[in-house]
Formats: sequence, C-alpha cells, structure tokens
Amino acid sequence: MLSPKLHNLLDTGQAPYTTLTHPRTVTAHETASAVRVEANHFAKTVMIKADGRLAMVVMPAAYRADLYRLSLALGGVPVELAEEPEFRDAFPDCEPGAMPPFGHLYGMPVYIDSRLAHQDEIAFNAGNHTEVVRMPYAEFERLAAPEMLWLAHMM
Repeated sequence: MLSPKLHNLLDTGQAPYTTLTHPRTVTAHETASAVRVEANHFAKTVMIKADGRLAMVVMPAAYRADLYRLSLALGGVPVELAEEPEFRDAFPDCEPGAMPPFGHLYGMPVYIDSRLAHQDEIAFNAGNHTEVVRMPYAEFERLAAPEMLWLAHMM
C-alpha cells in the first residue's frame, strides 16, 4: 500500500502514475532490478543534514552521494549523511529507508540530481519495500517542486 501522504498527493494532484509491486528489497539497486528499471533511471532518496537541517537528495540509484559536491552545490554549507534514528520519526507513514522523494510532505526541502531531470519517467519507492511508483518526470517535478543540483558537472 502506498504511503497515505503520497497516495493523497498523487490523487489530488491528478498525476498519472503506475504502481509496480515486487518482492521485498532493501537497496535501491535491488529495487531497480526487481522492477526492471535501469539503476540510472531509478530515483533513490538519500537523507542528509545540510547545515544541521534534514533534507532529501534524490539521485539515480547507480550513484553514491558525494558529500563534498553536495556541499558545493548547496553554497558551501556543511553536509553529512543523516543517520536513520535522526529521520525515522519524520516519516510515520513509511517503512524506514523507503521514503518517497517528496520532501514537502514531510516538512523538508528536496533536492534532485540533474541526471534524473532529463529522463522521460522516474521510478521511486512508494513508502515501503515492496512497491514502486513510476510516473512522468515532468509530473514528479510539478508535484515535488525540487531544487535542481548539477552534481555531475562539478569538479
């Protein structure tokens, strides 16, 4: 079952999407493989603390978060990975590690890696470890209003 907040957002926003059910997975790579989506096209949500505040970074599952590049892209503020106990309670309708990439639903900013922005579609966890939402990238951008980060172009 989709996260209730996500389900409500998609329905009230009249966004076209499909739900893909798969065997339980833990990593974004496993999930992408289970739903037959290339790791470059599957969006994983990475939780960070930017200048001490929780934020989401949405990036292709094929890449690892580069904290130095994230810091540069965010204006030089200190950036570190958030530990699960620091963010678990922020997502009461989600399984740990399966948060959908809609930070505003949970009171935090969401940043997206520009490598996902040129995709026709985006796929991501639906709030649990057995379902994925696939939708047009333009619809995701309309609903999530993420801030674009050009991480691949930074030296």
